[in-house]
Amino acid sequence: MSSADTEKYAPQVATHRRTTSAILTTTKELIARSGVSKISMIEISDESEVSRATLYNHYRDKESVLRALAESEFARLITVAQKGNSPQEILQLLSQEISTDTALATMRTTDPALLTQILTHQSDPLWASFLNSFSQLIPNQVLAATSLRWLIGQVFAPLTSEQSKIQSEALS
Repeated sequence: MSSADTEKYAPQVATHRRTTSAILTTTKELIARSGVSKISMIEISDESEVSRATLYNHYRDKESVLRALAESEFARLITVAQKGNSPQEILQLLSQEISTDTALATMRTTDPALLTQILTHQSDPLWASFLNSFSQLIPNQVLAATSLRWLIGQVFAPLTSEQSKIQSEALS
């Protein structure tokens, strides 16, 4: 694509990104309020203030919205982790993000089976991508694997900030 084409389509790309962001942000907020099983595409459309046609142009069904949200959340967690200067700091930051996430808190109550399924389906390419990024931040493979299991445990049993600090220090 030439620079003229890139410039020509820049407004459309920006609009697409804003729409995607609105849909995913709204979906996470809806999950935090009522859980995954109780939300619908209509509700996502209405709450994100995009037409149903636009929503379906971006995502074919609720599962594809949830997949995109999971990809976005994994990317967000890697971005948070990159702010850490040491394995201990990386683990503490991730621990606090996971332990305070309101959507995960709601899912523990409303959708525990789905949450378990997502977190145990580690053959999924999304998990492989996350693990690869995580392993680059924590190059010790044993520490990375152990830490990932520790973080997954916090989805079901969140920690306080102090517990996160103490446990992340002990792990690293």
